[in-house]
Amino acid sequence: MVKTDTLPGRTIVIDNREFLYFSGTSYLGIARNAEFQAYLLEGFGRYGTNFSNSRISNVRLAIFEEAENHLAAYTGAESALTLSSGFLAGQLAVRQLQAEGSFVYAPDTHPALWLENTLTVAGQSYTDWVQNLSETLASIANPHIVLLLNSLNPLHVEKYGFGWVAQLPDTKTFTIVVDDSHGLGVIGNDGSGIFGQIQTPPHVELIVTGSLGKALGLPGGVILGSRKRLEQFRKSPFFTAGSPMSPAFLHAFLQSGKLYAMLRQRLFENSIFFEAQTSASPLFRSFDNYPVFQTDAEGLYEYLYRQKILVSSFPYPSAYHLPITRLVVSALHTRGDMEEVVEKANAFA
Repeated sequence: MVKTDTLPGRTIVIDNREFLYFSGTSYLGIARNAEFQAYLLEGFGRYGTNFSNSRISNVRLAIFEEAENHLAAYTGAESALTLSSGFLAGQLAVRQLQAEGSFVYAPDTHPALWLENTLTVAGQSYTDWVQNLSETLASIANPHIVLLLNSLNPLHVEKYGFGWVAQLPDTKTFTIVVDDSHGLGVIGNDGSGIFGQIQTPPHVELIVTGSLGKALGLPGGVILGSRKRLEQFRKSPFFTAGSPMSPAFLHAFLQSGKLYAMLRQRLFENSIFFEAQTSASPLFRSFDNYPVFQTDAEGLYEYLYRQKILVSSFPYPSAYHLPITRLVVSALHTRGDMEEVVEKANAFA
């Protein structure tokens, strides 16, 4: 573990030494972007630093509805609901749905969707889970089943396919809850995430939850789904009693469409460069221009640290798990940064 007194950007200062920073989840580098910060200052001037009120109070800010309408249109959802964190968004969804049907979890489902910490699936791949799904569903008597999973695996860097959704048996009804925290802002058309990529038959409902704090750089969470479902969620104590996210950040978000597009292009260029320059060795696992590169190679973290490059390596989702080592590219990195980390990674390989 390292400690620092400043927010990392393309670099991080540790013990008065500057390291290249290839870690974290700020894929577009929004937290260090001067243009976004300028929009945020505008938002602070208009809305203050925080909205200390309930979303159902008799005094309401129009910015919330404006931002939610934009998020719905952007992602292809019928409706969107913002909350103060992605974890709260996931918990609202699962707590509301737990009385409606039997829960079935895919491997490595994000903890935000857990009801209990024993609900993870160990020792099974996503592919195996999909292959065994028909047998699993047949063993459940409940006529309604809630399937919970991620849009992708950001830890072991695996892209998930969703063609199986169209094959779900119409003898039951289904709700699929997908956490898209690590996809929204990066994958999909213009970074719109997974919602528009999953085709659902009439007997299947799709709900997408996630953090807005990764690629989009907003301290909040979102739920995407049908208007009817989200109107139900608006009555939940998780929404009515919880503080909303800062409206100033929503203001900055609404002003930053062109900025996000530019940064996404820069991110893809950096990801493509790294993948192409390290493809000669089997050191990293990656997919489709995604900016995370996972490795099982022992000693890479320590080697790069000696070269003043800090990558991600820590136990997850709890301190009892083995460390997962990943190199995370961001839109902040320059071509010089990319060339240096490629040189050092290839030297280690």
